[in-house]
Order: sequence, then C-alpha cells, then structure tokens
Amino acid sequence: MTPNPATSPPALSRWRLITGIALIAAAWLTPLFIPLVTTLALSTTLKTMLSGFLLVGAPEVLTLAAIVILGKDGFNFIKARLLALIRQAAPRARVSRTRYRIGLWLLLPHLVFNYLIYYAPHLIPGYDVYRLPMNLTADALFIATLFVLGGDFWDKLRALFVYEARVCFP
Repeated sequence: MTPNPATSPPALSRWRLITGIALIAAAWLTPLFIPLVTTLALSTTLKTMLSGFLLVGAPEVLTLAAIVILGKDGFNFIKARLLALIRQAAPRARVSRTRYRIGLWLLLPHLVFNYLIYYAPHLIPGYDVYRLPMNLTADALFIATLFVLGGDFWDKLRALFVYEARVCFP
C-alpha cells in the first residue's frame, strides 16, 4: 500500500525541504522586483532584459531548482499539502436560503458597478482618480460573494460552460 503524501513526510532531509520551499516562494516573488529594476539608473535595454528575466526566466529557473532539490517525493508532498489547504478553503456545497439570498444581493451591486464602469464611468464619483483601488475592491467583493453563495452556485456557473449540462428544478 502506498503512503499518503499529504500526511507522511517525504524521505528527504529537513534542509532540502526548507530550501525547496524557499526556492518556490522566491520563484513566485521575483516578478515583484520589476518596479525596483525600473527605478535603477540603468539603460533601457538592460532594464528591459532584467525585467523580462524576473518575469519569465527567474521563476522557471528557481522552480526547476526547487524540483531538483526536493525530488519527486518532496514535490508531491508540498503539492498535496497545498491542495489540502485549498480544499479546506473551498465553499460549502449547500448553504441556507438566507445565505444564498444575501449572496445574490451582494452580487447585484457588483454587476451594476461593472455596467457603469464600461458605459458610464463619469457617473461614479472619483473613479478617474481611484480606478485601481475601486476595481480591486470590486473584484475582491465579487470573489467573497462567490464564497457566500456556496458550492452549488459554483456548479451552476460551471454548468454554463458544459454543453451537456441540463437544468433540473427541484
């Protein structure tokens, strides 16, 4: 019987596990250094090359190095742990009628806001100055609304993209 990689630690040393996790984290964080590169007193060509490397090259190289250090068992262990965390954060399948209605009422202002953004942005006070914070807030609230609506709503959204899906009213 094969041991579960999510619960049993891999057969590798602690320093390899820590180094692999640090390299994966560094791979995800390297694009955040692009604004720093653009402020340096370098030629435009060099800034472009460094920014491109931080965006495309460095994450791949660091991830590959992490996989080499971790090996198959270590990489599968980390992947299983991350997937377990994501499953814990997934919305519940069934929610109460009240929670579902609250979720729909939270969704409605988001739809109106998006409609106004595209067709009448001049009607939103301060939108031209605070466009990015307003859009980020609206997107965060939209994602939170999907969690309030629950897993059944996610299935309804998914059914929109499945041709064979059929409506079945209770």
